[in-house]
Amino acid sequence: MRKSQTLRVGAAILAATGALAFTTIPSSAAPSAAAELPDGPALARNLAKKVTGAGVNRHLIALQRIADKNGGNRAAGTPGHRQSAEYVESQLVAAGFDVTRHEFPFTFTQTLAEKLTVAGAAVPISIMTYSLSTPTGGITAPLAVVPVDATPGCEVTDFAGVTGKIALIQRGACPFADKQANAFAAGAVGAIIYNNVDGGLAGTLSDPANAKLPTGGVSKADGERLAASANGASVTLELRALREDRTSYNVIAQTKTGRKNNVVMAGSHLDSVVAGPGINDNGSGSAGLLETAIQLGGSPKVNNAVRFAWWSAEELGLVGSKKYVQSLTFEQQLDIALYLNFDMIASPNTGYFVYDGDNSDGVGAGEGPYGSAQIEAAFHSFLNTTGTPTEGTDFTGRSDYGEFIANGIPAGGLFTGAEQLKTQAQADKWGGVAGVAYDKNYHGKGDNLGNIDRVALDRNSDAIAWVTASYAISTEDINGVPPRAARAQARVAAKSKARAQLVHEDEVAEAHGAGCIHVNELAI
Repeated sequence: MRKSQTLRVGAAILAATGALAFTTIPSSAAPSAAAELPDGPALARNLAKKVTGAGVNRHLIALQRIADKNGGNRAAGTPGHRQSAEYVESQLVAAGFDVTRHEFPFTFTQTLAEKLTVAGAAVPISIMTYSLSTPTGGITAPLAVVPVDATPGCEVTDFAGVTGKIALIQRGACPFADKQANAFAAGAVGAIIYNNVDGGLAGTLSDPANAKLPTGGVSKADGERLAASANGASVTLELRALREDRTSYNVIAQTKTGRKNNVVMAGSHLDSVVAGPGINDNGSGSAGLLETAIQLGGSPKVNNAVRFAWWSAEELGLVGSKKYVQSLTFEQQLDIALYLNFDMIASPNTGYFVYDGDNSDGVGAGEGPYGSAQIEAAFHSFLNTTGTPTEGTDFTGRSDYGEFIANGIPAGGLFTGAEQLKTQAQADKWGGVAGVAYDKNYHGKGDNLGNIDRVALDRNSDAIAWVTASYAISTEDINGVPPRAARAQARVAAKSKARAQLVHEDEVAEAHGAGCIHVNELAI
């Protein structure tokens, strides 16, 4: 069934039954939208229809095959990533875009060992990116539980009595890098950070220079159990990783049409982790973005140029996007009207999340730069109108919007969840399974073509197309720059008003002159 037919059928069913728009959406069910596409620019309507799940899925097949030929992954600095980038480039050149490479150096890492043993029992742990390595066989030391308060581990004074011990710290309130640096300053020999929400914890210290200790992450359940029963117990921690300097590049493509000083920018990271092919994380976002670009074409009739980016080394601390934004002058940053980010848009136990630009969900990180709330509203509006209920999700700093926000550029985007667990309320609303991670194969070997919710892939790709095209026509709600037609109409209206004012003034002057003559005649 065609997408437009599906939308009409869904609307007819709802009208006949009186059902609400936001009914339960099984994660694997066929699309059942509640209404036609919302009102908006013709370009947005047309592009959303052209971007299909089948078209996006073809790119995922390509990325899977590239990973299969290259050791099972597409990690930055490997042949798998290079071939992925070349595939994206070839598609964009064929679509008529101006395509460039933005190269940068980075520190490549590959996990060699990650083990935590407590009282002879193994506890699952993930080494944090850029963590220092322990010796082979690990280090054995007493476990020191850091007290939980509003800012656990965020001050050196939190680490009393940890000298020569391995610190156990709850996540939250400050970066992982700060927690392990404070533990190091207090004399700890290792750091374990446990999650403050359900699910495991895979994190990064953001930069190799931040690394002070061997540092790993464990789940909330395991962390709380250790905090309750293992304080002072002898534990063995082995965290080892290869680290070496390499070079990679971002793929940047921009339309040949539209204003170059009011650019709509959209990006997704193309690299996977070393452990797997990364088809959901983030082949899904990359493929949705690529199909949107292809169907838009390199010379569309737009008012604002559209710049697409496929970032590299995101999995190593958002390196590619940081290097790119930092390479721009302030004037070049001003040319970017807004940034849209798509990182995991088809998680198998999917949630429909929109980045919380105005902090209306009140979950902690605060609002984005001015315009972020409007971007959030645009995504909510499209998905809700077409029958998909949404929730806000925090700007946690875990994806490539981070450096844009840090430089005052409004941002937003979509996310379908990673290692966190779906709640019962979310399962009731979206389908899927409560108590299971949105993506149980997150950062694992199992993140392959079988790890995709293709309904979510199709719906979110439509949203990418709709919102990107809408802003390509006008960013007026973001920065006050209206579409060309509106500007032309405003100029015509202003000229008409000016002419009318002149005519009015002439008529007044003539009337005034005639009045003066009449008065003078009376005086005679």
